[in-house]
Amino acid sequence: MREALVLNASFEPLSTVSLRRAVVLVMRDKAVVEQSHPGLRLRAAHLDIPVPQVVRLRRYVRVPFRQRAPWSRRGVLVRDRHRCAYCGRRATTVDHIVPRSHGGGDTWLNTVAACAQDNHRKADRTPAQAGMRLLTRPFEPTPADALVLALGLRDGTALPEWLAVPGPAAGSAAVPVPASA
Repeated sequence: MREALVLNASFEPLSTVSLRRAVVLVMRDKAVVEQSHPGLRLRAAHLDIPVPQVVRLRRYVRVPFRQRAPWSRRGVLVRDRHRCAYCGRRATTVDHIVPRSHGGGDTWLNTVAACAQDNHRKADRTPAQAGMRLLTRPFEPTPADALVLALGLRDGTALPEWLAVPGPAAGSAAVPVPASA
């Protein structure tokens, strides 16, 4: 199922919505299409619009300030691109670096995506105790980065430069862990 990014009138990312909801916003003249999927169009008897990837609301919507992106299992998998932090294979689970039974919590900095085999092998231990090494360091995405990551557009190539996601130099992307860690 495709999703579209919803921007406020000020171009601030607000949320992601289903493709159907994005089309309804455009048809009701509540939003305009800022970025569309290349070559894809929705056609009907009296309708011909590009398939929206990013829509911008016509009117500004006041939202409370969010300092932090809410933690979720899906968010951790999306942040880590569904890649295991221990071996790099496809990840299907979330692993706690410091296990919950040892006081570790459900936080961005204490959880990483993991394949079932590595999650089982690590069990109720820290990576150091299990003799395992993290390939990437966990990080906490900003609320805006979390929205763009949820769309699967981490590299920023599919978006115009005014919506580009900062790369590793800006400090908001995963960085390799040094061998001494």
